[in-house]
Amino acid sequence: MGILTGVEAAKAYTEKTKQQEEILARHMAAGVVFELLDGVIIEPEVVIAPGATILPGVILKGKTEIGPECSIGPNTLISNSRIGKGCTVNASQVYDSVVEAGTSIGPFSHIRPQSHIGEQVHIGDFVEVKNSTIGEKTSVSHLTYIGDSDVGKGCNFGCGVVTVNYDGENKNRTKVGDYCFVGCNSNLVAPVTLGDGAYTAAGSTITKDVPADALAVARARQENKDGWAEKKLQAYKEKKKK
Repeated sequence: MGILTGVEAAKAYTEKTKQQEEILARHMAAGVVFELLDGVIIEPEVVIAPGATILPGVILKGKTEIGPECSIGPNTLISNSRIGKGCTVNASQVYDSVVEAGTSIGPFSHIRPQSHIGEQVHIGDFVEVKNSTIGEKTSVSHLTYIGDSDVGKGCNFGCGVVTVNYDGENKNRTKVGDYCFVGCNSNLVAPVTLGDGAYTAAGSTITKDVPADALAVARARQENKDGWAEKKLQAYKEKKKK
């Protein structure tokens, strides 16, 4: 495609704008709620159920399906994905994935291809999910990476959890059973399995399977050295006086 002249670019823009106006009018007539149309782009094959709400800055691409009672946006991109009834997707991106009913995503989440998010799951801020399944009522609230993983239902992921899925040659899978509790800043080094009801202590790097209902602790033991900081603190105070 060559460089368009000013007239050609204006004509193309006018045609695209007209197409978008027709698409938006069709969805509004079908019962979709648009609070404002600012920055909203919907491609022709997108299906939106009546009663869904689309907020400003939403881009819906490909064969995306939005269920009833959903709230999408603001500032959200969804491509070739199915979003179930009553979901919220706020300031996030979803690609080639399925999100089941009652789930909330965002803000600032990234759902990458081949992910399946179960019902009533919470995916919070700065969470990335890739090629993974997450069972119903699991909570992944913030700052977490779940890649190439199968996560059960009713689990809780603390802040800063990472599934370590790539060893430099292969992508390996992590399996987390039902009702597991993964402590903050845990690293799950794949391939690894957490049995149903397993716990990992905060700050642990898990390299071996954890049996069901077990607590895995994989971190150095804390040691307090009394008075050690006094000399350092005095030098710091003297430096600040200069």
